[in-house]
Amino acid sequence: MRALFLREKDERANYRDILNAASSPEHPLAHVVHLGSGEWDAMLENGRELPGEPVLPDDPTNIQYTSGTTGSPKGVLLTHLNLLNNARFTGDWLGMTEQDRMCVPFPLYHCAGCVCAVLNCVTRGTAIILPSASFDAGAVLAAIEEERATITAGVPTMFIAQFQHPEFARFDLRSLRGAMMGGSPCPVELLKRVHNEMFCRVLCVIYGQTEASPVITMHGPGDTLEQRTATVGGAAQIVEVKIVHPATGETVPRGELGELCARGYMVMKGYDQEPEATARAIDAEGWLHTGDLAIMREDGHCHIRGRAKEMIIRGGENIYPSEVENFLYSHPKIAEVQVVGLPDRKLGEIVAAWVRLLPGEEETPQEIRRFCDGKMAHFKLPHHIRIVDSFPMTITGKVQKFRIRQSEIEALNLADEAVETA
Repeated sequence: MRALFLREKDERANYRDILNAASSPEHPLAHVVHLGSGEWDAMLENGRELPGEPVLPDDPTNIQYTSGTTGSPKGVLLTHLNLLNNARFTGDWLGMTEQDRMCVPFPLYHCAGCVCAVLNCVTRGTAIILPSASFDAGAVLAAIEEERATITAGVPTMFIAQFQHPEFARFDLRSLRGAMMGGSPCPVELLKRVHNEMFCRVLCVIYGQTEASPVITMHGPGDTLEQRTATVGGAAQIVEVKIVHPATGETVPRGELGELCARGYMVMKGYDQEPEATARAIDAEGWLHTGDLAIMREDGHCHIRGRAKEMIIRGGENIYPSEVENFLYSHPKIAEVQVVGLPDRKLGEIVAAWVRLLPGEEETPQEIRRFCDGKMAHFKLPHHIRIVDSFPMTITGKVQKFRIRQSEIEALNLADEAVETA
């Protein structure tokens, strides 16, 4: 099912008016509100009346669960202030108006889907194009062409799937002016293809996490092509960003690696019924510690080097999976790659890569390793390469690296290789 929702150009209803109108059976959003009506009615019957107190901007309105890419999901308490403003600023920097039509393949329960896409569109009158009930690359391409979408969105794996669609070349995508990508690390080569082959002159990478409603950094209107394809942008509007030393918490100079921290209106209220986890994530000064390693350039734009917990330390050398992944994406036969660290008794950790080849291509791990020889530092070379057909993913399209690591440890009998350290 595809739905195209358009507000009348002369409509000036505010957000509350839109939601109230959507409850009417005649409203074009009504069938979405009542989708799965049996479950919806059951949920309402199990509810209770709230006190007749006014709803305040800082009141929680959404418990949004994290994706579970590194472990068990947590319930994130997000407020009206968090969500409405994050949606608003995302649309501002994309230059979205009621003339735009956004193709939204994100799941609507995902923070990027419900905030960066749907809530963003609803608050400014942009059309929302839902290509299919669940992600389908062909349906996305068809929706862009048939509905003349001006902006498209998705996580990197969604864009990769569209480029690999056997009929990609036949779809007319020239109506597009922009693309919004985020949710996981965005390969540089993929960003260049979106710009060149999908005609997205306004290419916006959004970086953030559920705990930040979700956007922390993104690209602004004046950013260059180099900035758009090589970084995740600078601090979003009315957001503070700093890079700190992971051990000391001291702010590091620009150009040095550290943990990215953010502060502002977008920081969550906390984790639902988990005060200790909340205290670990948000410090006494209100800074959200993302757990992501990053470098801030002189121009204020940031490079994300990956999760701090995913950094590989091989014989004392720090290796950032995203760096190895970006290089392997330049291999002409590789469609997708994920790099993890595996335990090693001698070196502490070694580099492993799961590689998915382009359709119809054949390549051996040995040939891929030879492709790497002499092109990167020897300690960064993947020690173990496995050719796979797919990756373990969350339902929102994010790769679960911890499951890749667990699978390799079991397959290679490496459980005894992990060495206990102080």
